[in-house]
Amino acid sequence: MKKYMKMATIAVAGAAMLASCGGKDFKTTEKGLEYRFDKQNTSGQQVQEGDVLVGELTVKFDTVELFTNVGNPGRILQATRPIFDGDLSEGLLMMHVGDKVVFAVDADKQAKFLQANQMPPTYKPGTGMKFYYEIDLQDVVTREEIMQEQANFMQEMQERQQNEPQIIADYIAQNNITVKPTAEGLYVIVKKKGTGAKVAMGREVSMHYTGKLLDGTTFDSSVGGEPLSYTVGRMSLIRGWEEGVMGQPEGTQLQIVMPSALGYGSQGAGERIPPYSPLVFDIEIVSVK
Repeated sequence: MKKYMKMATIAVAGAAMLASCGGKDFKTTEKGLEYRFDKQNTSGQQVQEGDVLVGELTVKFDTVELFTNVGNPGRILQATRPIFDGDLSEGLLMMHVGDKVVFAVDADKQAKFLQANQMPPTYKPGTGMKFYYEIDLQDVVTREEIMQEQANFMQEMQERQQNEPQIIADYIAQNNITVKPTAEGLYVIVKKKGTGAKVAMGREVSMHYTGKLLDGTTFDSSVGGEPLSYTVGRMSLIRGWEEGVMGQPEGTQLQIVMPSALGYGSQGAGERIPPYSPLVFDIEIVSVK
């Protein structure tokens, strides 16, 4: 199975390139898409509908660069059925692995399928402006491979969800944690009880923390920097954190162990916290006002 970077997120629902070329040396398809092959490899694998293109992409609106991943190739675009005459998708389906090509898409045609705020601020209707897409196609992930990736991902998520209770139980046993969990599985282990004002709705609090996965991997920490400061109830935090610190007095040092349902759940958080990850936080409540 091929593994590549995640598909680049592109601000304009398509993307574009090289305006400085104008229309020089460009050819035009019957549907009105302008293109110029700088390198053509007709013996390479041809892009099919549903395939994901892997390679380098530069996107420009006239002379303004909107996106580039040159030097950092990855999944860039998916070939879909064209939705208007002159659509980029027509061009993608013309490509073979090993091709380098520039496509020019009429901005007025593209604008009909985007919200006004999705168009570049310099866009002026009726002036012949264009999006330019420069693509260096290095590989293709087929529709079938993508479907298999999705099936594998779903199976992995199912296994993570099923294994989570045992992972938590093992952690609790290995760390000799004897406190009882809440009904939702939250463990609050007070290491040092403070004597100051208690965390409550509307109060301004500051806390130092270190967040880890149960395998010991640290994903975030304020230690060595500024503490996290917020007004309770006015900043959205994960439920396990909010419930764990609520009612605890200033000066308290505690540890919170939470199931993923009280953390980041089935979505996870970026690359550091996978879906269905139980979490542990070491927290010191620095101040409560």
